[in-house]
Amino acid sequence: MQYSSDVEKMCPVTKGAYHGPAPIPEEGAWVQAKQLEDISGYTHGIGWCAPQQGGCKLSLNVKKGIIEEALVETIGCSGMTHSAAMAAEILPKKTILEALNTDLVCDAINVAMRELFLQIVYGRTQTAFSEDGLPIGAGLDDLGKGLRSMVGTTYGTAAKGARYLELTQGYITQLALNDNNEIIGFEFLNLGKFMEDVKAGKDANEAIKANTGRYGQWDAPAKTIDPRKE
Repeated sequence: MQYSSDVEKMCPVTKGAYHGPAPIPEEGAWVQAKQLEDISGYTHGIGWCAPQQGGCKLSLNVKKGIIEEALVETIGCSGMTHSAAMAAEILPKKTILEALNTDLVCDAINVAMRELFLQIVYGRTQTAFSEDGLPIGAGLDDLGKGLRSMVGTTYGTAAKGARYLELTQGYITQLALNDNNEIIGFEFLNLGKFMEDVKAGKDANEAIKANTGRYGQWDAPAKTIDPRKE
């Protein structure tokens, strides 16, 4: 250890009591985190790239400092989907410090990792007060039936109004309009359930009918339109 001449000339003063770090909540316990092994928690974070043309929602399940589970959801950038595939391979088995200093291929995913790191080390995880946290596999529960991300895609112009393209319920096939051409409901196809039925051997047309639903005032619309063509 090297010291400057000013420090070398100083007389030693005994340090007072050592109180350690403030405890943080982790999976139903109060922990004085001193090593990476002391860190556990499940949480989510959002990241974005420099031009802000794409975003990433990253979910991590950390046990004793190690990332045991990673869910990477991206939107807005075609290249980011491939980055997400690589990040899903890169993140598990790394410590949270390794992951923070790893090139996760895409700026949006890197920023999401930074935001999660802050949540985790400051005890702000989703499972801070949940005893023993969540089991590995909890990330899949976020996706629900068919293991698809919840996506909302809508579009609108001043000249032609709004178009709902995809919502939590699924892929929008038709919009219902009233006499004033206001949207009063929509028809949707749940793509996750549809694909599960098709893979199970069900006829595709039957699967479409079985997994098509309607929302809102659909019983007596003035007219319906295809939001992608009309």
